[in-house]
Amino acid sequence: MSTFTKVVLFTDTDGCARFREETFALDQGSPQSQLSALMASGGYQLRRSPVGFRSQFHCSGYTQWVFILQGQMEIGLQGGVSRIFKPGEHFYSADLLPPGHTFDPAVHGHWSRQVGPDELVTLFLRA
Repeated sequence: MSTFTKVVLFTDTDGCARFREETFALDQGSPQSQLSALMASGGYQLRRSPVGFRSQFHCSGYTQWVFILQGQMEIGLQGGVSRIFKPGEHFYSADLLPPGHTFDPAVHGHWSRQVGPDELVTLFLRA
């Protein structure tokens, strides 16, 4: 049985953003077209970010898949950890502000930026 690896950007119990990987089964369909179970979605948005784009620290407003369509996107966490995602790559953004907390950019969230010579085009698919 095949599996799919999902890179997850999430808020840990200390309120800080972290990365982890999860796998789930591709146990439906056929050997030539292996599928996961059907998952619900809540709409999508496309975003174009120019060369030089960089956000401030923030939390995701929604749980959502982020697919890189063009260019490269770097996601940075507190403490200097970062990952670069290239065209065809993805991550699942679940870095939400913990309930009852006031956003503190020294503790919560992540930043994102465009990397390289090409503008960044992303697809956000709400979960």
